[in-house]
Amino acid sequence: MELDPTRMCALLVGLPDVFIVAVDAGLTGPIRVHVETTATVAFCAGCGSRAWSKDRPVVELVDLACFGRPARLVWRKRRWRCPNSWCRVGSWTEDAPGIAPARLAMTDRAGRWVTAQVGRCARSVNEIAVELGCDWHTINDAVIAYGTALVDDPARIGEVTALGLDEVLFARLGRWRTQHWSTQLVDVRRGQLLDVVPGRNAAGPCAWLAERGMQISLGPVIRMVTHLDVNRDDMAAFADAVAAFFHEHPAAVSRAAAHA
Repeated sequence: MELDPTRMCALLVGLPDVFIVAVDAGLTGPIRVHVETTATVAFCAGCGSRAWSKDRPVVELVDLACFGRPARLVWRKRRWRCPNSWCRVGSWTEDAPGIAPARLAMTDRAGRWVTAQVGRCARSVNEIAVELGCDWHTINDAVIAYGTALVDDPARIGEVTALGLDEVLFARLGRWRTQHWSTQLVDVRRGQLLDVVPGRNAAGPCAWLAERGMQISLGPVIRMVTHLDVNRDDMAAFADAVAAFFHEHPAAVSRAAAHA
C-alpha cells in the first residue's frame, strides 16, 4: 500500500518518469493533469556538451477518460539549447515516446486504445471522439498512425490455407454517382480480412499476391473462392499468379493434391 501523496498521484496517472505538477478538475469539461518529466540534464547530440534549459512550452494532449470524465494531459516540455554558438544543432524539444509520439495530439496509451476500439471492436471514430471529448480528426489521425504499423506488419497475415476473394461496391462518387468497386481478400479458415484492393478484376489480387509472394506462406492447400467480374485475360493472369506459386514451391503441389 502506498501512503506517500506524491507517489499516489503518480500511480493514478500511470506514466513513468513524470512529476505531477497540478490537477485542474473544474466543475465542467475535462480533467487536466499537469506533468513534467523527471529529466533535468540533457546533452547536445551534435557536440556532446551539456545543454542549457531554454524555455518550457506547454502541450495539451487528449488522454484516456478519468473517473467518467474526459481527461487532458498537460505536458510542460523542456526545450534545450546547445551552449556553443558554433554548433549546428541549436535548440531542440525533449521527446518522450512513453508519454506521446511526435506530432500527435494524443497520449501514447490513448492512441493505442482508440486504435483497438476502432479496429478490433468496430466502434466508429465519431463515437470514440464523443467519449474522449475531442474532435474527429484527433481520433482518426491516431488510428492511421498506429494502425498503419499494424497493417504493414508481415506477421499480421501469417499462414493462409484458403484464400477467398469477393467484390464489394465500395462507394458511389461524383455527380453521376459512379460506382467504385473493391475486392476483399479473406483468410477463409480464420475468417480474417487480409486486405482490400481497388477494382473488381484480377489485376488487384494479382498485384497483391506478387507483392507478398515472399512474405506469405500459403500452406498445404490453396482454394480460391472467386466471385470477380473478370474477362478471359484477367482470369488467365490470375491463374498464372497462382500457378507461379506452385511452380516455385513444387512440394506444395503434392500436399495440395493430398488435401483436395
